[in-house]
Amino acid sequence: MKLIYSFHTALEGIKVHKSRSILTIMGIVIGITAIIIVLSLGQGAQNLILSQVQGLGSRTIVVIPGREPKGPADAAQIFSDSLKEKDVPLLKNKLNVPTAETVMPIVFGGETGEFQGETFRLTIFGGSETLPQFFDIYPEKGIFFSEEDIRARADVVIIGSRVKEELFGLTADALGQRIKIHGRNFRVIGILPQKGQVSFFNFDETAIIPYTTAQQYIFGIRYFHRLFIQAESDSAINQTVEDVRATLRASHGVSSPDKDDFFVQTQADLASRLGVITSVMTLFLVAVAAISLIVGGIGIMNIMLVSVTERTREIGLRKAVGATDKDILTQFLLEAILLTGIGGIIGVTLGITIALLASIILTRVIGFGWQFVFPWSAIVIGFSVSTIIGLIFGIYPARQAARKSPIEALRYE
Repeated sequence: MKLIYSFHTALEGIKVHKSRSILTIMGIVIGITAIIIVLSLGQGAQNLILSQVQGLGSRTIVVIPGREPKGPADAAQIFSDSLKEKDVPLLKNKLNVPTAETVMPIVFGGETGEFQGETFRLTIFGGSETLPQFFDIYPEKGIFFSEEDIRARADVVIIGSRVKEELFGLTADALGQRIKIHGRNFRVIGILPQKGQVSFFNFDETAIIPYTTAQQYIFGIRYFHRLFIQAESDSAINQTVEDVRATLRASHGVSSPDKDDFFVQTQADLASRLGVITSVMTLFLVAVAAISLIVGGIGIMNIMLVSVTERTREIGLRKAVGATDKDILTQFLLEAILLTGIGGIIGVTLGITIALLASIILTRVIGFGWQFVFPWSAIVIGFSVSTIIGLIFGIYPARQAARKSPIEALRYE
């Protein structure tokens, strides 16, 4: 029996039992679909996260209070109050950090903004006059606050596009108006263009005020949540990091690196860590989705065993007219591979379609800057795994069919 005839016979066997064949491959379809979706959306999420991190620019260095977390037990250390007012002039001093171009303290938190009965839950972002150059965002209308406003703890605010829309509507002019935040009136001096997410901060829903004002009147604190430092050039980043660490250790009286009450991150460090985290999570989800492939493989093996029993007389007739054990083995093995192969094709097509639709929804409806990623590797994996499963789980039923005695098979009722 030639291979092409075995293939034709296997295909006819699948066509004869269409309903059973469809139910058999459902496990494979679900598993491959899940893998395609997870890998496509996982890569899309990784690209989105990395693009947000890189939105700060490669020269930006972030100092975070607390010990750098090495595990769950250290997570609470992130919320330490170790970054104080005295640290800022020390870091700005060229004798301490000669390659630092700009140093900006940051405080942030959630508050409710109010204007003439309209309220909106916004993010308070307390920064300095250098904030626009860090995030590349400048008022579309009005101006940004000045260094004098910071020293005077001025009640001035720059609001994001959605804050303006929610509190003032689409047509009203917000400039010069006063909004109430935490019981205090702030004069609107600037309105930001629609910007969206920049390094985890959604500036459309943000109210930016001088950090001194935010510390004293909004949060009631005397420390900073972050220090943003911009190095003079990409080549100076490593030196700047070392100088920042040395300066803060001297300022905080830290005698050795393992006692640091702060940690420093560059954009490259953060991108690398987030890339590892998202990759591990994607692989974990793929492993979970792959379980359904094993279940589907077992289902195929069971159905093939039932098929072998039902087609015992057919096997006997084929052997009686000259088919060898190898021919019978090849026929049933091809049936199993065809079933899983068809399941793989359907799963890949369905997975890509769902991943594309999900990307469109995330981009247009929710407003994320999500890009659809065509998962070539997942497609290769999908076809390969489905074929291998058909081969592995089809061997046992095929061998059972090949071992049947032609005489006993012909007598089977």
